[in-house]
Amino acid sequence: MLDRRELFKTGAVGAMVAATTASGCIPRAGDSEKAGGEAQQDAIPGFELEEWTIAQLQEAMESGALTARSIAERYLERIAAIDHAGPELRSVLELNPEALEIADILDEQRASGTVLGPLHGIPILIKDNIDTHDRMTTSAGSLALEGTIAPEDSHVVKQLRRSGALILGKTNLSEWANFRSERSSSGWSGRGGQTRNPYALDRNPCGSSSGSGAAASASLAALAIGTETDGSVVCPSNANGIVGIKPTLGLVSRSGIVPIAHSQDTAGPMARTVRDAAILLGVMVGTDPKDAITRSASLGHADYTQFLDPAALAGARIGVWRGRFGFHERVDGVLEEGLAAMRAAGAEIIDPVEMPSIGEIGDSEYEVLLYEFKADLNKYLAARGADTTPRSLADLIAFNEAHADREMPYFQQEIFLKAEEKGPLTDKAYLEALVKSKKLSQVEGIDRVAAEHELDAIVAPTGGPAWVTDLVNGDHFGGGSSQAAAVSGYANVTVPAGTVFGLPVGMSFFGSAFSEPTLLGVAHAFEQATHARSVPRFLPTADLTL
Repeated sequence: MLDRRELFKTGAVGAMVAATTASGCIPRAGDSEKAGGEAQQDAIPGFELEEWTIAQLQEAMESGALTARSIAERYLERIAAIDHAGPELRSVLELNPEALEIADILDEQRASGTVLGPLHGIPILIKDNIDTHDRMTTSAGSLALEGTIAPEDSHVVKQLRRSGALILGKTNLSEWANFRSERSSSGWSGRGGQTRNPYALDRNPCGSSSGSGAAASASLAALAIGTETDGSVVCPSNANGIVGIKPTLGLVSRSGIVPIAHSQDTAGPMARTVRDAAILLGVMVGTDPKDAITRSASLGHADYTQFLDPAALAGARIGVWRGRFGFHERVDGVLEEGLAAMRAAGAEIIDPVEMPSIGEIGDSEYEVLLYEFKADLNKYLAARGADTTPRSLADLIAFNEAHADREMPYFQQEIFLKAEEKGPLTDKAYLEALVKSKKLSQVEGIDRVAAEHELDAIVAPTGGPAWVTDLVNGDHFGGGSSQAAAVSGYANVTVPAGTVFGLPVGMSFFGSAFSEPTLLGVAHAFEQATHARSVPRFLPTADLTL
């Protein structure tokens, strides 16, 4: 934690940060939720760094054309122009008041010949359920933790700092990572309001890493980090037209991250290209004494870019999980074009492959999540520090009831209540559900079909086009394929595959445990063969003429 200094000059960036509230939350134009079609439609200013990659930013700093400070200033101005004002995406919940000071230090280090790692000077936004021990709050979007500071950096943040990354701020999210209500709206939190989709402002960014997905897509930072229990990295990556990696459980530490369930939780990279996501994954991977499962991190790699071969599809055996097609004919059309591109690149397409066991998981997975959420969250809150008043799930339930006008204006907390009723993790019901979930997803699911067909990867639609945000009725998921990789704890990589009415649709590549090198290779080759990512246009609604 750095000493407090005068950080910002006058101008757009300084004005924005000076206006930051005492809680650290960026002030918004109004307290009411505006429909996307009514959002302020000022002209979107041009942005010099739009779509820039890590390599481009590093080259500019190495040549002296830009500095870490000048890059950070540009991104902060971008956030002021389209997140706080203009389209008002509401994707960035809180800015790092020390960002420019840290950038100066990184510039001094570079000038003296010290480059800490591949992310030296690269601005990144992280989800507001990942602990930082600085002047930023970690709140999971909840007013109950507003203004409280985590006692130490999460292991993920320590890895970022060691690599020289510049943490620009915290992103909005579905409050408590979308595990509070069965009728929630993804991207809504008590602290940040409703995040909007940069492709169509009345559409949903998907959750719970909604702010990270929208911010990365809109070039509010070079990179972002989200977390996933079941779909919360890959779904917002799909809806916001970016690359998302849900790593194998054990590669990335869970310590210092507000939990849902230790048997499925992981942080994951979100970026505009497979290469940038792979670089970020290499930084995040590491063994953590506070998280025993990361002993498996020794099976990971510090540099995943070595596996990014544009010819990786040649000879690759790709299984098509047809059981996750069919929910939208235009999505099917986009995916068929993607399969054709893979065939043209030399892949052997095994079509179909099926995993009927995945359809039997639902009830057992939910049982596991309810049990683990209560146990894991109580443990996390108890260790948060003396300035954190809620010390348990029961405390949070009481807080929400006492502040229902701000915390529950649209939906309630029925998941909280169900979880609070659960007993300890020694209960037979929990143990049986956990065994069933893992067996159906691993042994009888991904492992079985991958071995039976000798597959390098299984592909399926990541999800459908973004739905219209509905604070009255909640989310309207069309379809998706996240559950198999999420419950098994295996790797999942989603890559933009095309658009439906201008709304992004992604292709998911997943496989058995620690298959990231192979998956990233074929995902990169797919990306290079299709170049399907489109830049968001901040339209008020979907373009139905496309």
